[in-house]
Amino acid sequence: METTDKSQSESSTVLDGPGTEDGGNGEASGAEALSGDGTAPDEAGGGAEPEEERPAPARPKRRVPVDGFLAAPFPWYALDEAYTGPRRLHHIGQDADGTVQHGSLGHGDEPVVRADLGDADSPRERFAVVVTVGDSPVRRSADGTGVLEATSEASAAWLAGQGLLAVTWPAQMDHTLRDDWLEQQTETAWALADDLDGPAWSTLMLPVDGVSTPFHHRESEFGWVLAGSTPGGVHLGAYGRGLSAYGLGFAVVKDVADYADPR
Repeated sequence: METTDKSQSESSTVLDGPGTEDGGNGEASGAEALSGDGTAPDEAGGGAEPEEERPAPARPKRRVPVDGFLAAPFPWYALDEAYTGPRRLHHIGQDADGTVQHGSLGHGDEPVVRADLGDADSPRERFAVVVTVGDSPVRRSADGTGVLEATSEASAAWLAGQGLLAVTWPAQMDHTLRDDWLEQQTETAWALADDLDGPAWSTLMLPVDGVSTPFHHRESEFGWVLAGSTPGGVHLGAYGRGLSAYGLGFAVVKDVADYADPR
């Protein structure tokens, strides 16, 4: 597995904390959404009228430039046409010299880091992110100081596992504890990706361009992770929550520019 890619992960474009995004645009809290106490005086009786329930403000959509996706030297993969929900660009990963090494396309809800994940009353996200990793041989790093291992299914498993963790915030866990939890779980995801034949993984057969293909699969209370390879040598990872992994299929993207505007 490409050890130097540990710093090039899905987390670089996901959210940094509950209700925040890369560009600092976050969902307003209840206190920010309402000015004052949200009540008005009752002219007839001097009391207060019942406060009308207001919908939460819409989250601004995160914009991801399409240029890197168009420059990739490998084909992109996404969920096949059986999935009819929203699709968008999600993340791009590049070497120091700007060469695109991996990236991902999102499907369904945009993943949001929430501290209330797991609460019975919290809305359940439904999303799947497909990670495409280019087939790269053993090579020297861009700065010439080291050697990068060949990419593999383990590379895809690591990126997918880390991506799921980056949008996970266990319920009733404060910021400090989550930082410690995330560090521990990231190391665990790294170890699991290096042991795809271990007991933590099962085998799931899913179609890739219509051909039944074996994938390594694992589930947790926070979602699922998949890792496999296409017949053409491109490695695929995927992670999600709220959508079942068992009914998914993958297909090469005809024109990734179509994903530039969330649809």
